[in-house]
Amino acid sequence: MRTFDSTIDEIYTGQFDCGELSNNIMKIRTEKIIEVSDWDDLVEKVYKKPYSFQQQDGCKERQLVRLTVPQEFDDSDLPETVPEIVNHPEMCVKFSSWLERNSNQPLDGDKDCGKKDWGIRMWWERNFYPDIQMIANDLYAKGLLDAGEYYINIDW
Repeated sequence: MRTFDSTIDEIYTGQFDCGELSNNIMKIRTEKIIEVSDWDDLVEKVYKKPYSFQQQDGCKERQLVRLTVPQEFDDSDLPETVPEIVNHPEMCVKFSSWLERNSNQPLDGDKDCGKKDWGIRMWWERNFYPDIQMIANDLYAKGLLDAGEYYINIDW
């Protein structure tokens, strides 16, 4: 392999042979990127539950979240449920609990929005959701997601 000895100034001013750079400077790889809205739509379609990955963990900033499928993950330390109050600091539940709960069930602990559709949906999105790895592993097991490395692009 040939090394490239030009300085940064030479590179920026174009005083070098571009052929020398072809394999030495930039390495390119292809990544599988899933837009967060597409991920949410898939989860909602498959499981028939309200879901918003961006709203989890106190609402995620713009970012790329890496996801390996399949990847071993044990959710036995997660709670079966969390307080039925929108934006309560306790969040994230066992995958089995999430699957079992009726998504139209009113919230017992939230008098302000616990019986309104938007309030119930917000609680599911912000408080009552499983770890993304459990969903990804299940989608893989169902044949709906190929094995590999993915990035979820959170942007709005």
